Amino acid sequence: MYAYFKGILAAKKTDRIIVETGGIGYNVFYPAGRIEYLPPAGSDITVYTYTSVREDAIWLYGFPTEDDLELFIQLIGVSGVGPKAAQALLSELTAGEIRMAIFGGDTKTLCRAQGVAKKTAERIIVDLKGKISAEEAAGLESFGLEAPGETGAAVAEGGALQEAVEALTSLGYGSKEARTAVQKASAASGSADAEQLLKEALRFL
Repeated sequence: MYAYFKGILAAKKTDRIIVETGGIGYNVFYPAGRIEYLPPAGSDITVYTYTSVREDAIWLYGFPTEDDLELFIQLIGVSGVGPKAAQALLSELTAGEIRMAIFGGDTKTLCRAQGVAKKTAERIIVDLKGKISAEEAAGLESFGLEAPGETGAAVAEGGALQEAVEALTSLGYGSKEARTAVQKASAASGSADAEQLLKEALRFL
């Protein structure tokens, strides 16, 4: 129904935020682990949303990036995985970490999310493993880097780039804008450290 909201971050709660746009405040369930990275209340914000329609209620689930939203939709497509479990995964882990865990058959990492049992994690892996490429698992696809193959350094670099982009988008920057800034920061500094890349990328925004 709604692809995204651009508005004012009116309030931050434990597991949701209130986004005001057009004079209306919308309750949007948001990954709890990402809320602390949002800008202060009163700031402009863009939230990518999924509308869950049930017989007794309509809920909005929000995410800092389109990538998070796309993964959320994949997760709830797995039998037995509802919106709350999918959002718990995106609260505990980054999209890149979830894909890496699925690609590597790592149930232990997926079970770190509240409410995700081993059987659920196994079902997610079985259903989605074939839909995730090596490039996506390593976080390289968005940056035009080569697939990791046997090189751990490439995986580390891709993961750091992805982390830096996600940190910037959680601060309210657009996905494309964030990727461009991180690519420039990577080229300028040559760093494979996410925190350093984030600091450098802010200079290009």
